[in-house]
Amino acid sequence: MAQTVLGNISLGYQLLWNQLRQPAAVRLFLDADADVPVDAQHLLTALRELWPEQAPVLLLEIHSPALLHGVLEHGGTSDPWVQVPEAWLGDPVLAQHVHQAHLRGLKLVWQGEPGQRPGPTIGERFHKSIINLTADEALLGLRASLQKHRDSESGTPLKSPIEAGQIYEAVASRALAEHCLDQQGAWALAGWPVEDVLHNYRQQFIQPSQTAIVRLVEAIEADVSLDAIEVTLSEEPVLAYSFLRYVNSAGLGLRSEVESIRRGLMVLGYSVLKAWLLEQLPHAASDLNLQPVRTALVTRAHLMERLLDAGEEDNLRREVYLCGLLSQIDVLLGEPLATSLERLPLPERINAALLQHSGPYAPYLEIAAALESPDTRATHSLCNAHEIGIGDVNRALLRTLAALQARPAKGLLA
Repeated sequence: MAQTVLGNISLGYQLLWNQLRQPAAVRLFLDADADVPVDAQHLLTALRELWPEQAPVLLLEIHSPALLHGVLEHGGTSDPWVQVPEAWLGDPVLAQHVHQAHLRGLKLVWQGEPGQRPGPTIGERFHKSIINLTADEALLGLRASLQKHRDSESGTPLKSPIEAGQIYEAVASRALAEHCLDQQGAWALAGWPVEDVLHNYRQQFIQPSQTAIVRLVEAIEADVSLDAIEVTLSEEPVLAYSFLRYVNSAGLGLRSEVESIRRGLMVLGYSVLKAWLLEQLPHAASDLNLQPVRTALVTRAHLMERLLDAGEEDNLRREVYLCGLLSQIDVLLGEPLATSLERLPLPERINAALLQHSGPYAPYLEIAAALESPDTRATHSLCNAHEIGIGDVNRALLRTLAALQARPAKGLLA
């Protein structure tokens, strides 16, 4: 069932971030070919089978009106949340489906244009709203945030346009993101103001995460397995990059180049690794706003790992993962990608994919990047061009996203 229905749709995704800068939900963009009807019941069943309870909330943004009608008609309390655009509520049949779905317990999410809010009658049927601020509303939010930061501010407090418990999208400012999540209690942000967050680091090198370094030191002291150490190190992009630079530095005097994190750990040993980590700790980054940037890179790496199914070949799997992890390391390092990569003795297949957009990994990197967009048709075209099954791509995407919350939740020492 899942095999059939997932081969007849196109997907994309966006992560929604909570106050802890962890994924609160995954917004799944979904489209269907008008010439190939998709059974909504089969789709909902497939999503239930692939989406575990411990995963983030799954929110469907369905671009096909016919499929949205079907999901609203059959969805219930155990199904993903469903987004309904304000512009489509003018259809009386859709409005009736919304009413009936609400009565059955399906969680509905209203979404409107900038400045729009759901009316009182309509709003009662929706679990949450996705709100897009106008430029004036965003400015008012920033002014209200600034006023809250000034304890000595006198006069009438400004009323922020940000409502607690709702979702906000297209937030382009770090300060506004902090106001939404930290001051006003917004439920989540759809997308993250990456450019503005990184703009604050334009004059300095972004250091590895303090949390990741502490976890690794604690794991070494607890003598956990090499596999567990490798996983934790590999899920912090800057730390992984710095580690590969360190193990290949002239100071260590190794006889051969180290192309993988696994090999580096085996060559270095726990005691030298711990000493190196402790040297990084005083300068480590504790800015939570960097976490969504890291998580996005790690998610792409895991997606590539699943897209190019290496089976039992662990070395190939690690290489594909590293290709995804380094694919946007230039964003964090603030320099051209070629400059970042020339410092590492990477396998030729990784360099070919990242710098020449060629070689065996290039199609999978291209598809992984395209999946990070609501333009699901582009992903479908890429799959056709590279002769990669859209059903396999969709399954890899859902399994990657379903594991998002499960990975950080697993304690190293458990």
